[in-house]
Amino acid sequence: MKGLLLAGGHGTRLRPLTFTGNKHLLTIANKPMILYGLEHLKNAGVTDIAVVLGPTKEGIVELLGDGSDFGVRVSYIDQPEPKGIAHAVRLAEGYMEGEPFVTYLGDNLLKQGAKGFVERFGQSGADCVIGVCAVKDPSRYGVVEMEAGKVTRAVEKPKHPRSNLALVGVYVFGPAVFEAVGRIEPSLRGELEVTDAIQWLIDSGAKVEAQEVTGWWKDTGTVEDLIEANRLVLDDLEHQVRGTIEDESNVHGRVSTGLNSVIKRGAEVRGPVVIGSGSVVNEGVYVGPYTSIGNNVVLRSGEVENSMIMDGCTIDTSERIVDSLIGPNSKVASLGTARPKGKRLVVGAQSTIEL
Repeated sequence: MKGLLLAGGHGTRLRPLTFTGNKHLLTIANKPMILYGLEHLKNAGVTDIAVVLGPTKEGIVELLGDGSDFGVRVSYIDQPEPKGIAHAVRLAEGYMEGEPFVTYLGDNLLKQGAKGFVERFGQSGADCVIGVCAVKDPSRYGVVEMEAGKVTRAVEKPKHPRSNLALVGVYVFGPAVFEAVGRIEPSLRGELEVTDAIQWLIDSGAKVEAQEVTGWWKDTGTVEDLIEANRLVLDDLEHQVRGTIEDESNVHGRVSTGLNSVIKRGAEVRGPVVIGSGSVVNEGVYVGPYTSIGNNVVLRSGEVENSMIMDGCTIDTSERIVDSLIGPNSKVASLGTARPKGKRLVVGAQSTIEL
């Protein structure tokens, strides 16, 4: 079985972070988002993977290469315009060569990965297995309707959903899907919708099965989603010290530090927290739970909690930074002394913020 890993789209909901790069390279718990999907495919036994690249492709090929560093074989398919998941599937027909394959959205995080869906496909003799999850607001997603355990309908972002089962962005397809994506028409938003392709399969008598996810699932389409995804991943963080924790520092809970990182005396870090390589947490700095500190970050002063500070940043402020995402190579500094108050920031790459 082969894999199709989608890394296209403009990432408009994540601007300004995506003005300077592909959203799938944004790090969650200090790991590029796209690597979670790649690892899930590999863990499901899928080692031949085509990555679909959109108009903003900077950095993806440089990170993944031919896949050998990750124990897989990676090829690339260009999708110049974001015309939908079903369009990406259609572009991959030649690569798949009639084999069944897993389509995995690169901006989705799924704790259980793809293995269970692949096993279900092999055991059931289905033409398609789709992952679903009960959600509070199904109108935001592709929705699946079922009767007596059977998939009867798939519809994209219905205004009045008749089900709370959302598609989670993992689909296992047999070759019949290529006829489906060739028969459907673009939706009103100009995309070939995967829900329409699934509905075509249902209407044509194909065997379509749904499997509800176990554990958490997160669509990382917004900054708030990214911060929540970071929390979910850090919940499983293992305590690992590869840097230096100086005497008289206060480190509590599960904290992971990278090579050549330093938590200096008088600093306080409360896990779960991950700190990348070459980063420094100075005396008097407080790092609270559910925070990711990237590589080569300097925390000179201030307090940070439930936030994501990406590579190359400098934080030198009297303020308390909470629920924030600071893009790579940015600087946050105070102009003067002030009593700390909570600030929520979303900062793009290579920015300077003075508070």
